[in-house]
Amino acid sequence: MALSIYSTLSREQKPFAPSEPGHVRMYVCGVTVYDYCHIGHGRTFVAFDVVRRWLEASGYRVTFVRNITDIDDKIIRRAAERGITTDELTTEFARAMQEDMLALGCLAPTHEPRATDYIPEMLDLVGKLEAKGFAYQAADGDVDYAVRAFKPYGRLSGKSIDDLQSGARVSVAQGKRDPLDFVLWKRAKPGEPHWCSKWGEGRPGWHIECSAMAQKLLGDEIDIHGGGPDLIFPHHENEIAQSEAASGKTFAKTWMHSGPLRVRNADGTEEKMSKSLGNFWTIRDALKDTEAAYGEGNGAEVLRFFLLKSHYRSPISFSSGLIEDAHKGLVRLYGALKGRAADRAALDWSEPYAARFKDAMDDDFNTPQAVSVLFELASEVNRTGSPELVRQLLGLGRVLNLLGRDPEAFLTGGVKEDDAARIEGLIAERADAKKAKNYARADEIRKSLLEEGIELMDGPQGTTWRRLV
Repeated sequence: MALSIYSTLSREQKPFAPSEPGHVRMYVCGVTVYDYCHIGHGRTFVAFDVVRRWLEASGYRVTFVRNITDIDDKIIRRAAERGITTDELTTEFARAMQEDMLALGCLAPTHEPRATDYIPEMLDLVGKLEAKGFAYQAADGDVDYAVRAFKPYGRLSGKSIDDLQSGARVSVAQGKRDPLDFVLWKRAKPGEPHWCSKWGEGRPGWHIECSAMAQKLLGDEIDIHGGGPDLIFPHHENEIAQSEAASGKTFAKTWMHSGPLRVRNADGTEEKMSKSLGNFWTIRDALKDTEAAYGEGNGAEVLRFFLLKSHYRSPISFSSGLIEDAHKGLVRLYGALKGRAADRAALDWSEPYAARFKDAMDDDFNTPQAVSVLFELASEVNRTGSPELVRQLLGLGRVLNLLGRDPEAFLTGGVKEDDAARIEGLIAERADAKKAKNYARADEIRKSLLEEGIELMDGPQGTTWRRLV
C-alpha cells in the first residue's frame, strides 16, 4: 500500500506524492506565545510529529516548519499586565513551548520562524495583493483583504459567501468596504509595537504571517499544511486566499487537521477545554500530574501514548481515567520487554508484523491500528520469548518514539532504590513461604504490597512487580 492522506480541502483520502520527488515540504501552524501551551496544543503537535516521523521512516527528506506568533493583541495585553516588553514575554513562553514539545517527544522543527523576523516579507506580500486588486487601505488606516475578489473563498471550510454574509457583524467605524474583509496590516495604536510601511506605522494581521513565512521558507507551493481544527476557519481559509491570490498557484496540495480535544467530566459529559470553565490543563500541569502518578520519567511517555492512541483526525476525550488506560497499555508493552535482550538491527518491512504496521501508517497515519500491532507483538513475545520479535517490537515502537525507556525503570514507576530493595526482599520472602506451603503468608505479602500500589506478576521467569496508580 502506498501512503495516502485525507485532505480537509478535497474531503477525500488520496495517494500522496510530493511535488519534488523524495522531499516533503510541510508547514504546521504553531502557537501564539503569551501563555503556557495546553494539552490541546500537545494533541496537535504530537500528531504532526508522528506524521513527520513516518514520512522520514518512509524514506522522505522532510523540511518541517512550525512558526511562532510573537505579535498579537493577547501578547500586547499580557505584556502590559505584567509590566514587561512583548519581546520579554514571547521569549519566555516560546522557550516554555519548546520545552513542552521536547518533553512530549516531538522532534524540533527544521525551521521555527518568529513572525516579527519576517515583517519585510509580509509587507511585500501585502503590496502584491494591493497591486492585484485583492487588498485596499481602509478609511481607518488598516489594510484589508477584499474577500469577494477571491472567487474560491470558502472551499476549505465549506462556507459560502452568503452564509458568511448573513452572520457578519462589522461596524461602519471599522472602515471596511465589506464586513467579510479581514485585516492584513493594522494601523498602530499609541504605545503598541509597530513597524514602518508605506501605509503608515502598524503591525501585521495574524493571517498574513503564515502565508509570508511559508512562502519564504518553503516556496509558493507546499506539500502539507497542518494545524488544529480551530484553524480551518478563518485562519487557513484566509491563508489560501492571500497566498493563491498573490502567487496564482495552489498554496498547499494537502491540508491536514487534527481532531478536537474535549474534557470528559466525572458524570460522563464532555465539554470544550476552557479557562472560564475551570477545566483548562496545561501541558506542564499534565506532565507534573502524570509524573506523580506513574513515576519520575514515565509521565511524558504515558501522555504521548494517550495522544497517539487515537487517530489524529478523530475527536479525543481527556480524563484521568483515559490517561490511566494509556499507562496500563504501556505496562503491557514494557512488560513484554522486561529482562529480554535484542539487537537494534534495522526493521525489515516485509516481516509480517512490520508490514501490517506499515499498512496502518500508510492508511492516513492510522496510529490506533499501528498500536494494535504492537500489542499483538507483545503477546507473541510473552508466549515465545523470541529475540526477533523483541527486536521488531522495539523497532516499531521507535518509529512512534515509544518504548525508549528501560523496562525495569518504567514498570517500577520510579520507586526509590531503598523501597525497591524492600519490595524485592518481600518477593523473596513470599517465594520462600510458597515453597514452605505457607500460602497464607504468601497471600498476605501480595495483599500488603497491593495496598501500597505495588502489583506482583508471576510468570515463567519468576515474579516481577509494577507500580499502580
